[in-house]
Amino acid sequence: MSAITAWTRRHRLTVFFGLAFAVSWWAWPFYIAGISPTPFFACGPVVAAIVVIAVADGRAGYRDLFARLTHWRVGWTWWAVAVAMPLAVLAVASLANVTLWGAPAPGLGNLAWTDLGLVAAIRFVNPLDGPLGEEPGWRAYALPRLQEKWSPLRAGTTLGVVVALWHLPLVTSGLLAPFGLVVTFAITLVYVWLVNRTGGSALMALVFHVAQGSISYAALGFSGADADRMDWLTGALWCLIAFGVVTADRAAWRTAPAPAVIGHAHV
Repeated sequence: MSAITAWTRRHRLTVFFGLAFAVSWWAWPFYIAGISPTPFFACGPVVAAIVVIAVADGRAGYRDLFARLTHWRVGWTWWAVAVAMPLAVLAVASLANVTLWGAPAPGLGNLAWTDLGLVAAIRFVNPLDGPLGEEPGWRAYALPRLQEKWSPLRAGTTLGVVVALWHLPLVTSGLLAPFGLVVTFAITLVYVWLVNRTGGSALMALVFHVAQGSISYAALGFSGADADRMDWLTGALWCLIAFGVVTADRAAWRTAPAPAVIGHAHV
């Protein structure tokens, strides 16, 4: 066994997080210098997971990752939660924007549903987008290992801080408001709750992530200040939901179910 392999096996998460940041952030200084068109690549977590598994775990690691990403037998209720919760947040925020601030009402009849379906399908398979770029890393790889030694609450808050900081280039480049880091921390707790309540299904996290971002504010007819307000409204709702799942379902935060811990994925 090489020294690199041995060290990686002893420090899997350290290597994973470091590599995830490096892959995602490498263009940041070039963006600041005006050379790169983007400061950030969302594929860092999935690339890091693939590389660390190759070095430290081999086929067994890939089987575990694949099992978590394909665990679909969770009951129709949780499928509904994964799809409906993000859409409900968008709907409630839109309603508040229209009724309280006078934003133009979305013309749902004018939405290009076929195009929205295509966007969602592409997000499932595009590693440069958030869902496939993040979920195999954060929820399928890192979370089960964090929960091997910590409670879901400690694992979730730790992962929330890491994922929030990972988005920092988007804040400094003006692509994400600073409040977005708080929202990212909060919604990470929702992801952890969903994964654990579905027996370690990172697939549900992937579905949730796709549903969360496939309908843009522009598609609903919001622009300018109305679109900016949507960020605040949806962010506030996600913070409330995170607080709700932590305080109302306390049992979920004490001990992770066995399938949500590394080595116990459904196969």
